Amino acid sequence: MREPQEKRTVAFVDGQNLFYAVKEAFGYSYPNYDPWALARTICERNEWKLEAVHFYTGVPDSQDKPFWHEFWNKKLASMGKRSIHVFRRSLRYRNQTIALPSGKSITSLVGQEKGIDIRIALDMVRMAHRRAYDVALLLSQDQDLTEAVDEVKLIAQEQGRWIKAASAFPTSPTYRNRRGIDKTDWISIDRSLYDACLDPNDYRPKKEISK
Repeated sequence: MREPQEKRTVAFVDGQNLFYAVKEAFGYSYPNYDPWALARTICERNEWKLEAVHFYTGVPDSQDKPFWHEFWNKKLASMGKRSIHVFRRSLRYRNQTIALPSGKSITSLVGQEKGIDIRIALDMVRMAHRRAYDVALLLSQDQDLTEAVDEVKLIAQEQGRWIKAASAFPTSPTYRNRRGIDKTDWISIDRSLYDACLDPNDYRPKKEISK
């Protein structure tokens, strides 16, 4: 399998997975990343050609979390205008009881995101079959995607061509999870790289920001 000189790359961005990693690594309180800028910068550093960005996230209903519902509606609309392929699912909130080390327990609303990893996996496999990329760049640390990576590698063998899978994720002294997706090349996103790829727009409702 000859390695292509021009490596066509499609980025698959797990919006919630990336946000929580960034929050722990860099301390940001809301998803202030620009997924296209992040993917483009990573591709430029690896001499890959970015062909497309696919973004996936759960969005809470307006009744559950009106602040985040409005935020994501605005941010996703902006992404769509920039030719980013957006996939959204309803983010449902349910009461979850958490046991504390003291023996007591607390109950809080926890968002449950269903179907995002499955959609990413399906798109990865479908696009590999269609020879749409040479590099699948995953901005995620979700190990559930390992099986999709295995499938993509089998497709590469069947098609007799070279395909790489890579996962990119934040790294910092405060972020304990330093593991990319198994069977992919791991790419670190440090603070300087991330800060160079911030979204210049703030989609948070203004009345909430001022509080």
